[in-house]
Amino acid sequence: MDTHLVDTHLTDPGPLTRQTWPAATPQPAGTSEHPAVPATDVTYSVVVPVYGNEATIPALLDRLATLSGDLDGEMEAVFVVDGSPDASLLVLRRLLPESGLRAQLVTLSRNYGAFSALRAGLAVAEGRYTAVMAADLQEPVSLVQDIFAALSTGEFDVAVGVRSARNDPALSSVASRTFWSLYRRFVHKDLPVGGVDMFGCTRQVVTELLRLEESHTSLVGLLYWLGFRRAEIPYVRQEREHGKSGWTLRKKLRYMSDSIFSFTDLPITVLITAGVLGVVLSVVAGIAVFAAWATGNVQVQGYTPLMLMLFLLCSSILLALGIVGSYVWRTYENSKHRPGAVPMHHERFPAGRG
Repeated sequence: MDTHLVDTHLTDPGPLTRQTWPAATPQPAGTSEHPAVPATDVTYSVVVPVYGNEATIPALLDRLATLSGDLDGEMEAVFVVDGSPDASLLVLRRLLPESGLRAQLVTLSRNYGAFSALRAGLAVAEGRYTAVMAADLQEPVSLVQDIFAALSTGEFDVAVGVRSARNDPALSSVASRTFWSLYRRFVHKDLPVGGVDMFGCTRQVVTELLRLEESHTSLVGLLYWLGFRRAEIPYVRQEREHGKSGWTLRKKLRYMSDSIFSFTDLPITVLITAGVLGVVLSVVAGIAVFAAWATGNVQVQGYTPLMLMLFLLCSSILLALGIVGSYVWRTYENSKHRPGAVPMHHERFPAGRG
């Protein structure tokens, strides 16, 4: 959008906690906790952004079809093709009519990023409970079933999947743990250790999420900002079966900055603190220099320390301007009120045609 491991299958019902819950119990539509979705018979929606996933789509459709048969209500799959450079769109159009899945296929006009693609999918999803998942099959489809089961109890409004362990390269794993530890401490204290990979929520939460029309932000951050009752579901992430991850260093850095600047004023606070300390040190140093001058102890030397101090001060000023500029730029972008993504095509596939 990395807790201790518990079985992700609901085979051992126990007392409700943030990690465990009993088997799914259908709730009547229209209750105060879960408002009914008007004019639809869909109970569950699965939103899947698609980008460069041509090779995994056949297996993904098979597993979603199995999931649909295992659930106790009508399920739809919402695929959002986010300007994918491969033949993902053509593969989906060819296989969806044969899959037996009730599905929607949204094609965006270009690549807008995973966050915007998810928002586009959430906007058209019709289920009382909605889950999001990646198309690379690294998150098991059984996790979606566990998420729906947790939501169906009526005890939770949001269910998040968190990795029980990381199998990333050492450097990436250390960097991730460090970032999320600091993020939990200074921004969202309720966020699980290691962050959140996927989640599901009720119709009410989806509605509230879509009301937050922000750009360059974090969907998980918005989800935790909203609050609501949350369940955490640990799981073991699967190895990638096809292709390479599109989660590049540049995208990670962009996600990190969006997660920070959209939800905390900590960088500004750090700048103010540094500025105050700088003023205090300058006053102390000024008094010392003045006293040395007054007593005739000042020598005409110190070119190197002076230049180093100038370099440090100029670099600090540029860094401060960059931090403030990041906030200003995000404010400007949000003031434009542009849509997060522009759908080019929206197709529907009824169930039972396979």
